Amino acid sequence: MKHLTLILAGAMVFAYGASTFAQGAHPGGPPSSPGGRPSGAGPGSNSNSGMSGAHESGAATHTDMSHASPSDVLSHNTAIAGKIQTLTGQDAQAACAGFKNLGQCVAAAHVAKNLDTPGGFDALKAKVAGSRAVSLGKAIEQLSPQANAKAEAKKANKQASDDLKESSS
Repeated sequence: MKHLTLILAGAMVFAYGASTFAQGAHPGGPPSSPGGRPSGAGPGSNSNSGMSGAHESGAATHTDMSHASPSDVLSHNTAIAGKIQTLTGQDAQAACAGFKNLGQCVAAAHVAKNLDTPGGFDALKAKVAGSRAVSLGKAIEQLSPQANAKAEAKKANKQASDDLKESSS
């Protein structure tokens, strides 16, 4: 019984210590300021909170677009809209309608182009953004069973990421 109590007490100490560490306890300073902001997360810092000094002051930045709908981003970013039109042969607004985010749309466009998917982009879009949406990998498996779905999805996501980075600079 003493061993069980000792083991449970040790596990609790370990779990508490791990959660404290995960919450950002840093040597030489408090884990957070009274306002709840992590220490060192001033307006010029590069914290993971997603907030920058410009964002907090209300100025529009390109990072504001990361949470916008695909149609909002496309209306402000003609470079990526042109890329999508080239990949799909469709107007970018129409092509990306129904996707959760722009990255998903661009990745699907790359897969359709890379694999010359049966049914083209529209068939892939129906699988990924339709009412019974599946992952990009599952859609590739269903439409192009001969392809390495995992590798193709990874490749397309990398291409989409590169396109989005390129078009935002």
